[in-house]
Amino acid sequence: MSSKPQKGLVVVLDGNSLTPEKVNQVVANPKVKVSISHEAMKRVHDANAFLIKEMDKKVLYGITTGFGPMASHIIGKSQLEELQYNLIRSHAVGAGKPVEEDFVLAAMVDRLNSMVKGHSGISEALVNHLASFINHRIIPIVPRHGAVGTSGDLVQLAHIALALIGEGEVFYKGKRQPTKGVLKKLRIKPHRLLPKEGLSLINGTSFMTGISALLVYRATKVLDLAIQTSALSFELVNGISDAISDGLSAVRPHVGQREVARRLREIVATSKLLTNREDLQSRVHVIDNVYVTPEHIQDVYSFRCVPQILGPVYDIVQKARGDVTVELNSVTDNPIIDLKEKQFIHGGNFHGEYIAAAVDQLKIGMIKTTMLSERRINFFLNRNVNQTFPPFLNLKQPGLTLGLQGLQFVATSTTADSQSMGYPHSLHSISTNADNQDVVSMGTDAALIAAKAIENAFVVIAIELITLAQATDVLKSSARLSVKSRELYEKVRKEVPVVIEDRSFSGELNNLIKTIQNGHGDAW
Repeated sequence: MSSKPQKGLVVVLDGNSLTPEKVNQVVANPKVKVSISHEAMKRVHDANAFLIKEMDKKVLYGITTGFGPMASHIIGKSQLEELQYNLIRSHAVGAGKPVEEDFVLAAMVDRLNSMVKGHSGISEALVNHLASFINHRIIPIVPRHGAVGTSGDLVQLAHIALALIGEGEVFYKGKRQPTKGVLKKLRIKPHRLLPKEGLSLINGTSFMTGISALLVYRATKVLDLAIQTSALSFELVNGISDAISDGLSAVRPHVGQREVARRLREIVATSKLLTNREDLQSRVHVIDNVYVTPEHIQDVYSFRCVPQILGPVYDIVQKARGDVTVELNSVTDNPIIDLKEKQFIHGGNFHGEYIAAAVDQLKIGMIKTTMLSERRINFFLNRNVNQTFPPFLNLKQPGLTLGLQGLQFVATSTTADSQSMGYPHSLHSISTNADNQDVVSMGTDAALIAAKAIENAFVVIAIELITLAQATDVLKSSARLSVKSRELYEKVRKEVPVVIEDRSFSGELNNLIKTIQNGHGDAW
């Protein structure tokens, strides 16, 4: 059984160059296969040979000993393989609904990339076997509940390992079925676990890291969309352009703030709707008495402070991308093999705190982005606030028809759902494993909660897109929008036609959500 794909695109795993984009490439396109570089396979061979040589002479954790608090139990030579099977079967005890197939596949890609760094001691046969599962898209059933995120994602990764030895259940070609039958159909033999291989499969952060790689990719799309909706909304309120000027951000030079402001300026460069501060000054005069001008002197924060609000989100996403990329190319099992020094090193690289912290911050950034979007939806739908648009952007007869009134409830409830997730899940540490694991990361659950926050962000941004398209039609201003904002408006209108007569467009909304989740480029 070979890991080398026959046709199509290939992502080469070498243990050093995996990125969130490459993980997404494998997950999003069934035609993309993985292969292992020659250098990486040699490292695997050499580490395995060293393990076989040394394990007869030394007491090695998880190889010739029991696990966790039972590490003082020395295992007989004839029982070393049985120990690995017992580890897998005893930990494949998760509960709840299956985790999203994409997340499981991403975790498998990361686990494979981590093992081919050549510090785990596993066999070439196991590398090829896992690669074959990935390339055939045999996705193990992994229950939702069970991870605490230290000593690795033991329970979730055990379910992946269970499938590799021909047990448990998998998704294959969209159907949930016993692993044994799928392998028989594909003429693939279950892998025979060798010493340390069960431990190497489950002792690591690959489940939370695989999920997080996809979350970074998705969060980047959310942020890109949020910048586009911010630009379009800024145009529709005739925003005062100095709020996004380089001069303003230059004196507060956070990287994210300057980048968001730059992107906003780039989008609105061709707009005919923005207000220039100098033109505004020419229309408003200081006289001896107090008077109220009809001109708006400053925009509300959800328009004026976008660089200051989304700038930190940009920084969060970039920080998360960096941390996840490091983890994707790290060795996170225990013990590890240092071939250069000819030694085994015992420690805690399996602790998921880096990923837990990264996804908690990513989640907070996505929630803040959702809140920003929701506030602008309210602005355009609430005549008491905008004092310009008809109630709920109604294009027919307010009172008789309701426009986008119902849609706002969806935005409000979805945003509230996200706000309830805001507390950092990594702080929910509970000691376990007979107090051996006394400070845990909760990284996998943190990642799954962050995934829900990102999903919610797409929902609210889709609602904002519909709102902004409707506001554009109310103003009849599509021809005056910037080129990029007009393209965005037209894309929305292909999915959701203008709302004049009241209709249920829940299906249109869901289609738009899917489109922006799966789309590419500046607009989508």
